[in-house]
Amino acid sequence: MQIVSTIDEKKTKDLLKAALVELMEEEPEVFSRIVIQAMEEVGLARAIREGRQDDFVEEEEIYNILES
Repeated sequence: MQIVSTIDEKKTKDLLKAALVELMEEEPEVFSRIVIQAMEEVGLARAIREGRQDDFVEEEEIYNILES
């Protein structure tokens, strides 16, 4: 059973690589937007995790900062 799983995983990786290469070659702008968006999502997730370690800020304090 493990051999079948490994073969399927390899085929999946190969297909994914081929699709990414094709996308980079045929639609470089789309590929760039996807990469940028993924990087932004990772940054946002990290910021959320780091923010959760700190104390929460009162909503009123945020509005005061935005209004000034």
